[in-house]
Amino acid sequence: MQTVSTLNSQTITYEQLAKTIDHSILRPELTESDVIAGCELAQKYHVASVCVKPCHVKLATRLLAGSDVAVGTVVAFPHGSSTIATKVFETQEAVAVGATEIDMVINIGEFRSGHADTVRNEIRAVVNAAHPQAIVKVILENAYLTHAEKVLGCQLVEQAGADFVKTSTGFAPTGATVEDIALMRATVGPQVRVKAAHGVRTLDQLLAMIDAGAARSGATATAAILDEYKQRHGG
Repeated sequence: MQTVSTLNSQTITYEQLAKTIDHSILRPELTESDVIAGCELAQKYHVASVCVKPCHVKLATRLLAGSDVAVGTVVAFPHGSSTIATKVFETQEAVAVGATEIDMVINIGEFRSGHADTVRNEIRAVVNAAHPQAIVKVILENAYLTHAEKVLGCQLVEQAGADFVKTSTGFAPTGATVEDIALMRATVGPQVRVKAAHGVRTLDQLLAMIDAGAARSGATATAAILDEYKQRHGG
């Protein structure tokens, strides 16, 4: 299992940078043609994964078979309000049709109500449904949380055995900040990685997230980010 990234903006290679990106294909209006184009883009740029809607996992798995791009999807997205049983079923179904990465949203309202045990249990249930076939990234949706809640959320993610803690869905008022990434990285142990999401649209923003401790970032501006890296580095 990979642990804390030692990447930094001064020495990162194109290959390393590309493998920090989960190319997001999640907007509700996106069509099957958009998914196909997104998977082709992800394969062209050799990113870490695509993150598609659950209904498109089978398609993405077929399109990316034999490539170096993983297929991920979302569970209880974007509000996290599904029951634990529903989250488990979504996870099992996604893994059965080829997903190897699961980005789940915690029950934000339950968490903010002080029901930490419920949130820990739901994360653990999804982890048990996904492992060992798929890794689990847990979305806290930091826009709605206090500093103390962000810390506790990270602790619950680690206690439940998830692989990543993630900032945002992209559907809240705000997304990833360098300060939040640094806090999350400092809170979890080396076996838990950190993912930035929502608002990482430029190369400089991505590099700043990496320097703060992010091992992955969700992006829709994947081509622009990686093309800018090539331009800066002569290729």
